[in-house]
Amino acid sequence: MTIDPDLLSLFPSTTTISADGSLAVSGVPLSALADEFGTPVQVVDETALRTRAREFADGLARRRPGSSVAFASKSFPCTAVYRVMAEEGLHIDVAGAGELITAVKAGVRPDRLVLHGNAKTDAELALAVETGVGTIVVDNWDDITRLESLSGAQQPVLLRVIPGVDAPTMAAIATGHHGSKFGLPLEEARRAISHMQGSTRFDVRGIHLHIGSQILTVDAFAEAVDAVAELGEFDVYDVGGGLGVRYQRSDDAPSVDEYLDAIADAASSHLPDRAELWIEPGRSLVAQAAVTLYRVTTVKHGDPTFVAVDGGIADNLEASTYVGTDMDATLAARPGGDDRVELVGRQCESGDLFASDLPLAAPRIGDVVAMPMTGAYSYTLLSNYNGALRPPIVFVRDGATRLVVRRETYDELNARDVLQPSAEHV
Repeated sequence: MTIDPDLLSLFPSTTTISADGSLAVSGVPLSALADEFGTPVQVVDETALRTRAREFADGLARRRPGSSVAFASKSFPCTAVYRVMAEEGLHIDVAGAGELITAVKAGVRPDRLVLHGNAKTDAELALAVETGVGTIVVDNWDDITRLESLSGAQQPVLLRVIPGVDAPTMAAIATGHHGSKFGLPLEEARRAISHMQGSTRFDVRGIHLHIGSQILTVDAFAEAVDAVAELGEFDVYDVGGGLGVRYQRSDDAPSVDEYLDAIADAASSHLPDRAELWIEPGRSLVAQAAVTLYRVTTVKHGDPTFVAVDGGIADNLEASTYVGTDMDATLAARPGGDDRVELVGRQCESGDLFASDLPLAAPRIGDVVAMPMTGAYSYTLLSNYNGALRPPIVFVRDGATRLVVRRETYDELNARDVLQPSAEHV
């Protein structure tokens, strides 16, 4: 049995087919991982993760020396991932107190953190200032007022602006259009910049923008750079992230080189030569590094045939519903095949559908299903839907495995409940 090369290309770069025809990542058979850690389980190829981080960092440095890459950690806010990104020299983008605290716990230097958020609280900004966060992205006038009320050294900031770019993506994850809840329109941005430059509380380093997520063309990124150039000359222009990825073997997405070429060319055309260019990849940095493993629990033959697994939207909400695309997958022991099935999850919604008309090889109960491209937002959007336990995360590297997040327990599922005493069961 052979596996479609386009399907194999969705898996981490160290994925191989063993002599028995089964899949292995970084030298570790996926079926063995399912046996050892149970399912569902998210498997992260550490080598692939580091390689991708270097691809962004080195690629940007070649095109625009002195510039910076910040990991958009909302895509995978796990301490082990934070640590890898910091070790690879990336800054870390956090969006709230929880991500900030987790990053610091992972060993990230506070001065390499970039704090985002359109609704920052007094407590979050106070924590950021107290911790020594290197850059705060000011989103609105209330951010300005709150920061002016806090004592401390002059705070380096970027101002988030709305570039007025309608990125070709889903409405829910578009952020750079007119009327976006993020940032200030260009004319109002001018007033905010002038105000902060006149205050001793701010070190206005530059401009920030972000046009959305899962964007599969590079033209919109270049357009956004052009739009903010008219605001004047600054030390830093942070053009955000948003580069999309392939979720299915038939998908097409720009390469990292194509994305960086577009960004760097636009910067060369429209921004000061001395300015630092910052980018914030998230999905495109982590998605392909992870594979989620499930076991088949039910095969319901008919028209169509339903193959149900022991996970679902509780552990993969972003890819299965939010992005609005089918996932691709195959059997770990028998990759390939041509039996057409509906691959579904165990949560109680008809929308708990991973893939329609998916080719598998005679699936049966107990088979391990390997689903690539699950590194982005799966961990972020975990839930306990139907009492599901949040799954473990296992790093693999050079034939070795390392548990970095353990599986949730049923005791932990109810640990935050405050039960009132009662005389008897109702």
